[in-house]
Amino acid sequence: MKIKNKKNIFQSLGMTKQNINIFLLGIIVIIIGYILLAVGDIYDTISMFISPIFLAVGYIIILPLSILYRSKDSEKEK
Repeated sequence: MKIKNKKNIFQSLGMTKQNINIFLLGIIVIIIGYILLAVGDIYDTISMFISPIFLAVGYIIILPLSILYRSKDSEKEK
């Protein structure tokens, strides 16, 4: 089974351009969280409080939102 273009692959998965943008935002937030974790000392405020907040927001809020998000236009089509 060959799919002729990439747009059909994402549409078959139910992913739109907005979903992909939200997913990339989540990946960027997670990367920033890990960078902040590596920059500070062990008991530094950045390593202990700020970077876990970034990581939690990225993993728990943004990534699931990118999978579950549907625009109002796609809801009207169904």
